[in-house]
Amino acid sequence: MEKRYSTHPDHVKTFNTEQLRQHFLIEKLFINGETKLVYSMEDRTIVGGVTPTTDAIVLEENDELKADYFLERREVGIINVGNSGKVTVDGQEYKMKKKDCLYVGKGQKNLVFSSDSASEPAKYYLFSAPAHKEYPVQKVSLNDFEGDQLGSPESANERVLTRMIHDNGIQSCQIVMGMTQLKPGSVWNSMPTHTHDRRMEVYLYIDLDENARMFHMMGQPNETRHLVMKNEQAVISPPWSIHCGSATSNYTFVWAMAGENKQFTDMDHVKMEELR
Repeated sequence: MEKRYSTHPDHVKTFNTEQLRQHFLIEKLFINGETKLVYSMEDRTIVGGVTPTTDAIVLEENDELKADYFLERREVGIINVGNSGKVTVDGQEYKMKKKDCLYVGKGQKNLVFSSDSASEPAKYYLFSAPAHKEYPVQKVSLNDFEGDQLGSPESANERVLTRMIHDNGIQSCQIVMGMTQLKPGSVWNSMPTHTHDRRMEVYLYIDLDENARMFHMMGQPNETRHLVMKNEQAVISPPWSIHCGSATSNYTFVWAMAGENKQFTDMDHVKMEELR
């Protein structure tokens, strides 16, 4: 398990491009036949990718957690961003199509991931956080929701925001998770932007063409930086940092948060004139 430490905004001001990428960008999440996990000290979250091919993959305990099994003191949100497969939780099977979401609460011991096709595998995106109580396993599909229609073609940010794990949806201890799909011709997300000191956030960008690029904005509002990203890469956003971006085409991004407050609307909006 790779480890990423928390950073102070004054320290980040001194980073060059490569240092920004080392601290915040997760370049390779989905590796055929493997599990990739990144432990972030930002709210002690774990970001992961599981890509089973011929054989199923078991989510095993890791020495970094000092636990008997992965979810002994944790919960996890799972979204399949690849082809169809299934997740088995303590013997119960859940079929997972692309963009299906599965929440698995504290105390579930055995998680097994598999794909329906080894040549066209499922790609399971994982976001895990510490948990203080048990919540039941629950699965939803993207088609179960209408989503919130946001933005406009004139501002190039027409999009559909879908909440999946949140205070009025699938219940969790602290995970808030969902996805936002931008419509053709729209490229901007989360602008005007915001921060939220009460929780961190991770963006996973998907549905980008191989040659498309995502320009993800981060940093304090008056001291911004950017990262150039590709399809199926993720970025860690500390609570003090803005998180928004624009790409060379439309795309989808999975957002996941953890921290003190589960209310999606609890954010500190940044006025456009404050950005530097």
